[in-house]
Amino acid sequence: MHRHGYKGRKFGRETDQRRALQRGLMRALIEHQSITTTLARAKEIRRGTEKLVTIAKKGGLANRRLLISRLDDIKTADLLMDVIAPQIKRDSGYLRIERAGFRKGDNTEMATISFVDDIDLKKGGK
Repeated sequence: MHRHGYKGRKFGRETDQRRALQRGLMRALIEHQSITTTLARAKEIRRGTEKLVTIAKKGGLANRRLLISRLDDIKTADLLMDVIAPQIKRDSGYLRIERAGFRKGDNTEMATISFVDDIDLKKGGK
């Protein structure tokens, strides 16, 4: 068997659990600007989060509603659209992944994922 055409990692979870995990990690990343997680999870949420930032940079009501539906959280969607996206000056490559050693319990490779640009959360006025 070949893996042609299969996108994304399964993380040993069913679809709804996997989507909930990814949404939670993306929300945490947007709210805290940087999180530490496993390398595989960091690589996977980078794909989704960069798409969300691109949507937020476009602006508009329809894109705001799209962010709310993808994140399941109005506060985080507003933070991304009103505070974070206007401060990002690049067209792509918004996130950086840095390896952070190995987890003590199971020796899984850890990584820190964060925004490349410095973001001031006070600028948005919220």
